[in-house]
Amino acid sequence: MMRKILLLCGLIIGLSTAGFSQANTTDPAVKAKQLQKQLKLSDSQTKKVTDIYEESAKKYSKIKADNHGDTNKMLVDIKPLRASTITKIKAVLTPKQSAEYDELLKSKKGEDGNGWGDGWSSTSN
Repeated sequence: MMRKILLLCGLIIGLSTAGFSQANTTDPAVKAKQLQKQLKLSDSQTKKVTDIYEESAKKYSKIKADNHGDTNKMLVDIKPLRASTITKIKAVLTPKQSAEYDELLKSKKGEDGNGWGDGWSSTSN
C-alpha cells in the first residue's frame, strides 16, 4: 500500500513537472537527441530512437486517456509499454551503447536529470 502511495505521489509530481517543461521531457526528438549525446549515437540510430519514442509516446497518451485518471491502472498498463520501448531501443544500439543504456536506466537520469527508462518523461517506475 505504501509503495502505491509513493508511486502515485511520484507520478503526480512528475506529471506536474512535465507540464512545466514538457518540450524538454516529452518531445521524442529532444529525448532522442539527449540520448544521442549520452551514448554517442549515429544520426541513423538517433532517427530510429526518435521513431521508437514517437510510437511509444502515442501509445502512452492512449493509455493515459483510456484510464480516465485511474493512476493505479495506468501504472500497470504502462509497464509492458516501457519494457517494449527499452527492448526496441536496445535493438538499435551497439553492445557498448547497450551497456551504457543499461546504466542510464539504472540511474534513471539523463543529462537534464529526467528519466530515460520510460521514453517520455521521468514519471514511470
